[in-house]
Amino acid sequence: MTTSRRLRLGMVGGGQGAFIGGVHRIAARLDDKYELVAGALSSDPERARASAAELHIAPDRAYGSFEEMATAEAAREDGIDACAIVTPNHVHAAAAKAMLNAGIHVICDKPMTSTLEDALELVDTVKKSGLVFALTHNYTGYPMVRQARSMVEAGDLGAIRVIQVEYPQDWLTTKLEDTGQKQAEWRTDPTRSGLGGCIGDIGTHAYNLASFISGLDVHELCADLSTFVDGRKLDDNVHVMLRYDGGARGMLWASQVAPGNENALKIRIYGEKGGLFWEQEYPNHLSFAPFGKAPQTITRAGAGAGDIAAHGTRIPAGHPEGYLEGFANIYSDVAEVISARLENREPESMATHFPTVVDGAKGVKFITAAVESSNKGGVWVDATLDV
Repeated sequence: MTTSRRLRLGMVGGGQGAFIGGVHRIAARLDDKYELVAGALSSDPERARASAAELHIAPDRAYGSFEEMATAEAAREDGIDACAIVTPNHVHAAAAKAMLNAGIHVICDKPMTSTLEDALELVDTVKKSGLVFALTHNYTGYPMVRQARSMVEAGDLGAIRVIQVEYPQDWLTTKLEDTGQKQAEWRTDPTRSGLGGCIGDIGTHAYNLASFISGLDVHELCADLSTFVDGRKLDDNVHVMLRYDGGARGMLWASQVAPGNENALKIRIYGEKGGLFWEQEYPNHLSFAPFGKAPQTITRAGAGAGDIAAHGTRIPAGHPEGYLEGFANIYSDVAEVISARLENREPESMATHFPTVVDGAKGVKFITAAVESSNKGGVWVDATLDV
């Protein structure tokens, strides 16, 4: 994919002490399709200016608020084309709407919003604007995840019957938030994180991954959300049973209190003709077991991988690619779609698989339904969302 110029990128959040902002900046630059030129990098104006200076953003484009940045950049002839929103969850909706209303495309971290009402309003805003909105569920950018999706779409598994997805971590096994650790502090605070803790932070990743690969939506779920660490305000362990459209059944486990697990996202999908297995800590291999035949291991740049895997691959087989490159694939695909609009052409077809505002709304509905189910004692609740 080639473009006539780098896209001008702004960023909301991601200043000093932030983790995910740095990840987004690396991802945006990896394929040389963006240049970070503006930012409202902190809710603290002094920290925002200091963070901008560290990132070589010109002083006149270091803003004290996202509202100020949206207004000022929209008025510039060389204003930003897109804005990355990498704040805690409670800021996502307002920042995204400010950018969209200013005519600026949006790349937003997940979960999309902290309430379902905000999510639905944002869907409407995006539809009315006609602008690009991408949600950085970065695991959808992994080549072998996209390979798995293409195999399901091609019918290699037949009708899907069972989906099992899990995402255990151990970093919140103790009350880390009481130590002042920034990432733990806001993720366990309902005023900034929203209704869900673990369910919103990593449960949504697992949920999105299952839907992305299978192509199926959940219509009903039954959840048990637990808080094992005394005094913690949000859930830190989640079990969910899922009923998908078409009759498939699923189970989802997410935990941030599972000692021995670092970032152990795994998914198994079984259909009438075969099964697939992928794990994030070994991302360059996809296991395929056609029923009645010898199992196969498909590698990212090796035999068995198709064009969609090649599209997201940068280096030869045997050299690992993963987390940063997954983000970068989403950023590059978004750049292709935006550039195609600027250049009045059709985007490359394989650059249109990134999660959108609709996927974001479905994720927030999943959180909301899971919390409702658990609060009612683990009953089955409606998880459908027509958007």
